[in-house]
Amino acid sequence: MNRVWMKWGALLLCISICLTGCGSSPNALFHGKAEIPSEEFQTGTAEPSLSYLSKGICVIPKNGQTKEPAGLMTAKASLMINDSSQTMLYSHHIYEKVYPASITKIVTALVALKYGNLEDTVTVSYNASHITEYGAKLCGFEEGDQIVLRDLLYSFLICSGNDAGIAIAEHIAGDVNSFAKMMNREMKALGAVNSHFVNPHGLHDKNHYTTAYDLYLVFHQLIQNEIFLDIIQQPGYTAKFLDKKNKQKTLYFSTTDRYLIGRAVPPSGVTVIGGKTGTTSDAGSCLILYSKGENAQDFISIVLKAPGAYALYDQMNYLLAFAAGKTVNTAVAE
Repeated sequence: MNRVWMKWGALLLCISICLTGCGSSPNALFHGKAEIPSEEFQTGTAEPSLSYLSKGICVIPKNGQTKEPAGLMTAKASLMINDSSQTMLYSHHIYEKVYPASITKIVTALVALKYGNLEDTVTVSYNASHITEYGAKLCGFEEGDQIVLRDLLYSFLICSGNDAGIAIAEHIAGDVNSFAKMMNREMKALGAVNSHFVNPHGLHDKNHYTTAYDLYLVFHQLIQNEIFLDIIQQPGYTAKFLDKKNKQKTLYFSTTDRYLIGRAVPPSGVTVIGGKTGTTSDAGSCLILYSKGENAQDFISIVLKAPGAYALYDQMNYLLAFAAGKTVNTAVAE
């Protein structure tokens, strides 16, 4: 009987999406996802949980995206949402598969905050401390280092260290594969059904992908968490921990978010709270951002696969201009 009701619920959701969408009314809150759910949900081979339909989100029909993308917006996918009114301000290719690079780390954070004990001590393994992929960003933890999970999570998101990601995954789930299954399960629970993750950090894998809209669903959930909000606002962080011989060690990490360190300047009237960057050769330059306008309304903006850092922040500023209600200013970046 439950499966029958879930099938009818999915059908009604799809009908409602076809008839209306985000932005049609600031007070119309739709609890669901714009895309028709994946095949396993359509065929009834999966049993979605009751949390499958996320609350208070902006639903955007696939054919309801911005009709004529601005010439400046050359990124593969981009999205700007007033998260206070659930209103779409700009959207382009938000349901197309993209590689998220280190924006993956917000999904890892979601799982860690939900299932991890932040007061636990994590011992860094050989696997975590021996990432050999060329260009992989590392915090610099060594095998046997002992660090509190809270400090590890701050280091992970601020530095964007892939070694910290593996350490988190192994501590919570035992191994990376098991943790990736947790990531995928949590994504589906949010209604983010067009994503698939195979690792906690975002180093490239052809089977590791998401969409701009799915990332919005995750970020919308995360900015309701005070710890996550505190982390993404930090321009830097000093982690203190012990090595395998119980000797004190200290590492300082600077954020990868240029807005927080003055290397990029948002339009006037916009306060950038923070976000998460991501860059690989396959993913391009990526950024998801939480900001506030002068009227204290919340905004979530996403740019994926921009052709470089300068273009990334210029295009993000184009989206942030909607929050300011002003014309776009290019970002000031080194």
